[in-house]
Amino acid sequence: MMIILTGLSFIIWIWLFFFHGRFWSRGPILQPISPTEQFKCKRWPDVYIIVPARDEAKTIEQVTLSLLQQDYLGKYQILVVDDDSQDGTGDIVHRCRQDLSEDQQGKLTVICTPPRPSGWSGKLWALSHGIDYIERQYKPENAYFFFTDADIVHEPSHLATLVDKAETDQLDQVSEMVQLRCQSFFERAFIPAFVYFFCMLYPFSKVNKSSTSIAAGAGGTVLIRQYALAKIGGISALKTALIDDVTLASLVKKSGGKIYLGHSRLARSLRTYERITDVWDMITRTAYVQLRYSLFWLLLTICLMSMMWFFPFIHIFTINGIARKIAMATYFISILSFIPTLSRFGISFLWIFALPAIALFYLTATIGSALNYYRGKGMMWKGRAYVTPAIGVENKELQIDFEDLGASEKINSSVEPVKAKDDRHDL
Repeated sequence: MMIILTGLSFIIWIWLFFFHGRFWSRGPILQPISPTEQFKCKRWPDVYIIVPARDEAKTIEQVTLSLLQQDYLGKYQILVVDDDSQDGTGDIVHRCRQDLSEDQQGKLTVICTPPRPSGWSGKLWALSHGIDYIERQYKPENAYFFFTDADIVHEPSHLATLVDKAETDQLDQVSEMVQLRCQSFFERAFIPAFVYFFCMLYPFSKVNKSSTSIAAGAGGTVLIRQYALAKIGGISALKTALIDDVTLASLVKKSGGKIYLGHSRLARSLRTYERITDVWDMITRTAYVQLRYSLFWLLLTICLMSMMWFFPFIHIFTINGIARKIAMATYFISILSFIPTLSRFGISFLWIFALPAIALFYLTATIGSALNYYRGKGMMWKGRAYVTPAIGVENKELQIDFEDLGASEKINSSVEPVKAKDDRHDL
């Protein structure tokens, strides 16, 4: 039995390492386009940048200024959508705008979202509201929308690099996994592994092939063609999605669009994970959503994670003979596959030896995510409760009821839809 289990672990890792799209590799990474190279292009399309922001007072000014400093030669507009922030996020952008030059003021607009209807996630409602505003104000044609989070700063060449990739390869969506913060102990322990496991789920080389059905995006930076978004039915087509970046990419690819996903050197996240509970909350928020609220997929994940990470390590110390040699080979293949990710983050390669323990933490958090679901706790994010139904009905993300917690700690499962206002308010 030990030989069989060890052999299965070895086969799994041989397949992952050699036949799973080189998920462990450093790339793909877009090289920045220079202003000189930009001048060689005949036309740069209009780009409308939408920044959904809820309680991002610590980062919003730095993010907004980085977007205003883009060296993009085409026309671009920045729209910060204040999603009912309680910390003055919108006011900060408004004050920042008053200190800008006249040209920069013309590029930056701040609006507030109307009351969020039932059935919408906060971020997607803010994006949808922002798109509606842009289409009314500017009547864009053959333009791009660029969705970026309010905690991500961009190098000056980032926008031009993304558009150049889309135009050169005739892509409908270009997305990048931004550089995540990796400074504290817990960030070094768990953040590289987060990217590593994400790449294992969605090998970027397979995502970028039209011939495969694998699709994914990274919500921090998503450049999408206007007509590609309209083709899938707009943001409302994914309004209930909690993993909105993957859902959006899947819809675009299913509609016949071409997508790209890579690692970024030109954008970095300011979000911190100083405590282990910060990482735990990040995982439990959507882990069971990723498994489609399925007990079967959870049990399969437990089995596969055990085969991949725990059995080889344990068997090195508990069995002898050929099975032990196979276990050692499997263990070293598994941890060596982590080196390119550590290299990209610029941290010590010694973290490879902690990978089985890190995997155990992620698996435990995934189980915790499932327990939250079955206990009716749902997902908490930015002071809002995202409550999932007890039983899934389809092999996709479910219809989800939402409510603001406000001062109450009780979650009411019966939330009446709120009619969205037609008027938009500039700050």
